[in-house]
Amino acid sequence: MMTSMDDIMTEFTTEDPSSVSPSVTPDYDDYDDLMCDRASVRVFRGRYEPPLFWLIALVGGVGNLAVVWIYTNFRRRLKTMTDVYLLNLAVADLLFLVTLPLWAAEAWQGTWSFGSPLCKTTSALYKVNLFSSMMLLTCISVDRYVVIVQSTKAQNSQVERRRCSRLVCLGVWLLALLLATPELVFATKEESKDYCQMVYPSHLGNRTKVLVLSLQVSMGFCLPFLVMAFCYSVIFAKLLRTRNFQKHKAMRVILAVVVVFIVSQLPYNGMLVFEAAQAYRMTVTDCEELKRLDVVGQVLKSLAYLHACLNPFLYAFVGDRFRRDVLQLLRGCRCRTTASKKPLKFRSPLSSTRASVMSDSDTSQALSL
Repeated sequence: MMTSMDDIMTEFTTEDPSSVSPSVTPDYDDYDDLMCDRASVRVFRGRYEPPLFWLIALVGGVGNLAVVWIYTNFRRRLKTMTDVYLLNLAVADLLFLVTLPLWAAEAWQGTWSFGSPLCKTTSALYKVNLFSSMMLLTCISVDRYVVIVQSTKAQNSQVERRRCSRLVCLGVWLLALLLATPELVFATKEESKDYCQMVYPSHLGNRTKVLVLSLQVSMGFCLPFLVMAFCYSVIFAKLLRTRNFQKHKAMRVILAVVVVFIVSQLPYNGMLVFEAAQAYRMTVTDCEELKRLDVVGQVLKSLAYLHACLNPFLYAFVGDRFRRDVLQLLRGCRCRTTASKKPLKFRSPLSSTRASVMSDSDTSQALSL
């Protein structure tokens, strides 16, 4: 789970905040208990997060399960690098979405009642999803760049690229697990506290919190954003020079992908930067302002979580071939339940020669699968 304001605020002192050494870091919960009653924030969280988290879990679960369902029913469909990345992206999002009911229950009850081991597991699963999904989205943008901008090279190296995609996915998962190590080590539910949160030993100092937050912002947003911005800007420029009726749809898809990524991720990562500054040296000590910032942080966190349920619609269901696969499977299920009717024949999506930006055979289609 993303680190809340409770987890990173430190440095309680009666001295002027600007004079406090960042290496002396009493827990912010002490500051909360002694100086600022934030019960209203907890009430807001209990009303706001549970229904939204359940909605994200249900919608995202259906969408991502559909992606996995398609790829497992059409095994030969994994014929491009982006196909492999999308399957792994759906699995990563599902791992995160199964944890949301637990966080919803914590917000509703006002306490984490599932024990410290599950606290570590759910916190780590969130970070694994965060890093793996952002890296996979980056890989998709790079693959689109190669297929469209360097189409000749892509055509001549299809087999090697498919083999490479599996190795890339393995590397992504291993790196995501490595980056989630702080959650496995520091996430816990203390007996004296009500919440599952990151608890750092006092001897490690406040800089450890700053390092963890900086790692999340840099690897979970900044680096993927820079790569995606470069790839999609070059793709967009190339499409502008293309005379094809599909290019307008392709440009709309690119704009949607970039806009959703920025709107859902940039505000919360900006809040994380502010929280890192707070963790290093208290710049805000007014109770009312702290409560307002905490509420804003909760809202922006939920906005960032929406990306897990929007990914299937941005990257999979936008494709004509993917929609045809879904319809074929649904019709096949309906036909099997009607024993008296002769099964209908459907043209296999594998027989279609129409391809897309996400496939290697024809880049004129509009970012469809």
